[in-house]
Amino acid sequence: MNHIHSRGRRFRNASAAILLSAALLASGCRGVPDITETSAPADQDYEVYTEASVQAQNAFDQFTEELFREEISADAISLHYSLADPSAYGIDKADSAFGEASLESMQADMADTRALQEELRQFDRSLLTDEQQLTWSVLDSYLETALMGDGLELYSRPLAPTIGVQAQLPILLAEYPFYSREDVEDYLWMLSQIDVYYGKLEEFEREKSAAGLYYSDTTVNHLIQSCESYLIPPQENFLTETFEEKLAGLTDVSEDEKEEWRQQHTALIAEHFVPAYQSLIETLNELKGTGTNDAGMCGYPQGKEYYEYLVYAATGTSYGSVDELTDAVTNQIEEDAMTVAEQLTPELYAEMLTCSFRETEPTQILEALQDQITDDFPELPACSYTVKSVPEALELSLSPAFYLTPPMDRYQDNVIYINGNEQYASTPLYTTLAHEGYPGHLYQTVYFSSVCDEPVRHLLSFPAYTEGWATYVEFQSYFFDNGLSPELQSLLMHNQAVTLGIHALLDLNINYYGWTKDQTAAFLEETYGITDRETSDRMFEAMVDNPSNYLEYYVGWLEIQEMREHAEETLGTNFDARAFHTFLLDMGPAPFSLIRSYFQSWLVTAPLARNAA
Repeated sequence: MNHIHSRGRRFRNASAAILLSAALLASGCRGVPDITETSAPADQDYEVYTEASVQAQNAFDQFTEELFREEISADAISLHYSLADPSAYGIDKADSAFGEASLESMQADMADTRALQEELRQFDRSLLTDEQQLTWSVLDSYLETALMGDGLELYSRPLAPTIGVQAQLPILLAEYPFYSREDVEDYLWMLSQIDVYYGKLEEFEREKSAAGLYYSDTTVNHLIQSCESYLIPPQENFLTETFEEKLAGLTDVSEDEKEEWRQQHTALIAEHFVPAYQSLIETLNELKGTGTNDAGMCGYPQGKEYYEYLVYAATGTSYGSVDELTDAVTNQIEEDAMTVAEQLTPELYAEMLTCSFRETEPTQILEALQDQITDDFPELPACSYTVKSVPEALELSLSPAFYLTPPMDRYQDNVIYINGNEQYASTPLYTTLAHEGYPGHLYQTVYFSSVCDEPVRHLLSFPAYTEGWATYVEFQSYFFDNGLSPELQSLLMHNQAVTLGIHALLDLNINYYGWTKDQTAAFLEETYGITDRETSDRMFEAMVDNPSNYLEYYVGWLEIQEMREHAEETLGTNFDARAFHTFLLDMGPAPFSLIRSYFQSWLVTAPLARNAA
């Protein structure tokens, strides 16, 4: 359920993420007033205050505009995936194809991050507009979290079996849009640079190894298996197929030009793309055996400290410590497990084994989902989507499904990939497309792009907000009019919550508290009756391979669900699901520690707004 997207350089490296506008005085995101701040002193001269505010607001706009242009132009793939028309923002070319990947560049970016926060904090937040105050707070929180990783750059993991650069970059290349002939030329240039970029990644991997921070052989084997998926000859390569499809869409280019590009593309696949993966495999084999830690992240010298940073970078949680978060996760799992136990009957269990959602085809499901959300979710501007299948050769190295974020200035065009491998056959397509499409990632992305004209907000990635929303609406979709009985809807939803929660809890216990394979197996058997050792070992390895990944989904959902339950309890008959969802969507990507403060204000204003309507 990955949400693939690309972002700017400093923000990418400072937050350990992988891979990857001129606003006016009242710019920003719609409908999020800040009433948590005190007003200006009563005896303050109004005219002086207004003049100071205008100056501060103009200066802040200039600051965010310059920051946006600098970050977005750091590498070509981030630039093209973020903006269809960079010239409209005064941007010509990117600084490089894929950005930097060295330890030195990460350390330099961390120093830039500290300097940027100092510059940000020179602004008097109280003089800014409500929207600017939100942007200020979101950016400050983002930078503060990023600085938790200062000095721990070698702990970052640009390579990971399913969510690493080596797995996701080819998909970004395959979907790289061609709006003009210049885009084709840029794409071919980037393809010629992939072996150079991977060479930098290999050097970083060697530095990790030399520092005693390398992966276990199990993880290395998983990485090699992922890389082997891309050793595809040019004529059979999925990139060749997508290249041809994109060329067909260019109507102002001659056939002679297209044929010349085809020949170049074939040569580049053979001379740069495949060799890049061959070289990466060689390096991984070379480094195999240098990793001495078979445990989770906490098994490294400063691993527990780094994992704590990962938790807050991934979740932006409102909980004050990892211990408090672990307790909250445990309590929620127990609550859902108790609900499952209370609801499960032999008859319902038999129904669960044979049930199916009413719609089963992707297009039918997405159309049905759009109909289902009209009452409880705000209206979405017109947009389109394409559903594609993951290339067969890549099925084992990619997630069950993922959504590609479109450029912020061309949000109407969206792509969802579905993995047809049999290992995902038990994953309901209906709820998966609710997660990836409506009202999940596609809906959330298009909505925010349509209401937020503060470009720098689109650069900031808060995974738990994004994945938490998608997981929340995925769980909501169980209760749509989908052909299931109400009893089965509730059972399936709570069962899925328990399943995801177990993964989140294992993530925490293995990577922060140091659970071993034996402890993991014992916990799963004693608590949930999972006796198959192969299954428990596979779950253990997944947490070691991708520390904090499952927290994005579960903790994000937990935060949103807690807010909804609190709103329902506080507002009673005044609670309105559409208004609650609009509040969350208008907030846009942000840490829950900040969203919660705005949520308290919303609880006060929501009944007033409803009565006024």
